[in-house]
Amino acid sequence: MLSGVVSQVLPGRGSMTEAAVPAGVAGFAAEPVVIVDRVTKRYGSNVVLDGASARVQPGVTGLLGANGAGKTTLIGMLLGLHRPDAGTLTVLGQEPVRSFRSVPLPIGYAPEHHSLPVDVPAVDLVEHMTTVQGLPRAEASGRASDAMWYVGLGEERQRPLGTMSTGQRQRVKLALAIAHDPKLVILDEPTDGLDPTQRETMLDLIRRISTDFGISVLLSSHLLDEVERTCHDVVILAEGRVVANGPISELRGEGRGVSVELDADPSVIAHELVRRGLQVSVERHRLVVQLAAGATAQAPASAIATQEDLLRLIRDLVSDHGLGIRRLAPRTVSLEEFYLQVGR
Repeated sequence: MLSGVVSQVLPGRGSMTEAAVPAGVAGFAAEPVVIVDRVTKRYGSNVVLDGASARVQPGVTGLLGANGAGKTTLIGMLLGLHRPDAGTLTVLGQEPVRSFRSVPLPIGYAPEHHSLPVDVPAVDLVEHMTTVQGLPRAEASGRASDAMWYVGLGEERQRPLGTMSTGQRQRVKLALAIAHDPKLVILDEPTDGLDPTQRETMLDLIRRISTDFGISVLLSSHLLDEVERTCHDVVILAEGRVVANGPISELRGEGRGVSVELDADPSVIAHELVRRGLQVSVERHRLVVQLAAGATAQAPASAIATQEDLLRLIRDLVSDHGLGIRRLAPRTVSLEEFYLQVGR
């Protein structure tokens, strides 16, 4: 898909054809691209992954975890470099270790390290690695050139890697990952060492890889704001276990409550909401209200069953007590807040 399409999306090299762009996640296959089922991995007495289970859906997924959480080991297993001691792991419907020893899976990988051969022209390295994936040299040459143009290094593609900046080398690694037209790309800290402008350029390229070509991306990063802005789903590891997995919007609590800021003491409103069986926290003039877990004598759970019901109730209570609303909005937390709660 990449060959022949890249030239259509580059500025000054023609326009994107409508058929070349899948409609976001809807353009992907419905099945998960990665299934991790109760996977355990030990090195001697050190348990690195301890019954980890997760599903990576099509699209862009963030992989988060503190140092030592098991991210590097999980990535190595996805690449087929070692097998689980227990449990099962499939990538694109196949066992990575078995595929690694026969026909390589259509996976692209950009490592965290910057150890690239300094005297080799960038496009030659991309071409060589594309032939390693099994493509004929003539096709690999075209793919390599297309990939270098796509990441914004078309004019610099003949430069030796040792003369390139950190930002340029990061884009070369991205070209290495996508040149052979994979179905899944694994990126390990792709913005490491980049300044803010270079970081935004890289994140935009990652989004476009997914939307332009329908390539799923697993993005390992310690920068939570980048993951929140770039990814739809997330997998969070802590001490070898998956402690959270799913759409970021759901994990942050979108649609599960309301945040309201009043212009006066909100205690009377808080009392009324608690009396109706709702969960309420108070911070000065701000209330965070969540849907009831069950029914009360005053209001069965079915009476306040949706966020719209909750918004109407708060609006009416505030009006009845003659108070003013400064802000009323669906409750959310940042990915960082959520991560700090579950990743400890």
